[in-house]
Amino acid sequence: MQVEDLMDQAERDGNDADIRVGRRVRALRLERNLSLADLASRAGISIGALSQIERGMSSLRVRVIWPLAAALDVEPSALISDPDEPASDLYCVRAGNRKPLPVHSEGISKDLLTPPGAALTGMQVNVEPGGGTAAYSHTGHEFGIVSKGEVELVVDGTKYLLKTGDSFAFKSTLLHAFRNVGTERCEIIWVNTAKPSEVRDDG
Repeated sequence: MQVEDLMDQAERDGNDADIRVGRRVRALRLERNLSLADLASRAGISIGALSQIERGMSSLRVRVIWPLAAALDVEPSALISDPDEPASDLYCVRAGNRKPLPVHSEGISKDLLTPPGAALTGMQVNVEPGGGTAAYSHTGHEFGIVSKGEVELVVDGTKYLLKTGDSFAFKSTLLHAFRNVGTERCEIIWVNTAKPSEVRDDG
């Protein structure tokens, strides 16, 4: 391989690393609901510099790593992506990397299916037999489909017994509740237009 080819390859590798780091910084920022201006101010850097880092157009300098990590409340090593790690944290969530969401009610667990910054909140909702919520409401709209088992859904005072394959949609401002009235675990793919912090059950 010619010297020029080696230099080109080294430059491409460096650019790829910058892009991976930029994606990681952006994902962490969006996960914390911080704007570019917010994070730049906390880290003591310009908005333009942060924007270039996130777009992979500028390398993350040593003097910037520490204040940026502190502003994001992570260890500096968290900003450096593993070269073998798929650069998919902005648009994809791997099955083994789902984040659990806080749940107040007994017998229910929720895992976040959507990546940071997504306009929709997708959840895997698991309801054990007898598990359920009290009636609650919040902003937004929602849609869901029962992928396993059955669930009793109550929307605006009306009860619906939904089984595997059944789906639903309604305004989240309507009082709603759900309970597993079957004998096996119920699993629901649930999509909401509100943020994860706004869709926690009140049971």
